[in-house]
Amino acid sequence: MARAHDDEVASCGCGSDRKAVAVDPAIKERNQKRLRRIEGQVRGLQKMVEEERYCADILVQISSVQEALRSVGRELLRNHLKHCATTAIRASDADAERMYEELVEMMRIGG
Repeated sequence: MARAHDDEVASCGCGSDRKAVAVDPAIKERNQKRLRRIEGQVRGLQKMVEEERYCADILVQISSVQEALRSVGRELLRNHLKHCATTAIRASDADAERMYEELVEMMRIGG
């Protein structure tokens, strides 16, 4: 996916103006709670490093934060595939092609 300049409006593969499509309010709230919890975990990690805590303990906490972020990412990906991707793929060959490219780029970044 090409990066847009700050003053440009980028579009996703579904042709939207980069707004999420059909976000369930309960899922949004759950993700916000998870992200606030992750934020607290990261502050805890900063404190652990500042206090020179045992490296293995810090690494365990880092692993926990990474898994929590992956969990939020999976939820967002599920919504993207269910709504944005499905809409784009059904819309037209051009929209479908843009979505395929976007999804391939997402896999490249995530892997």
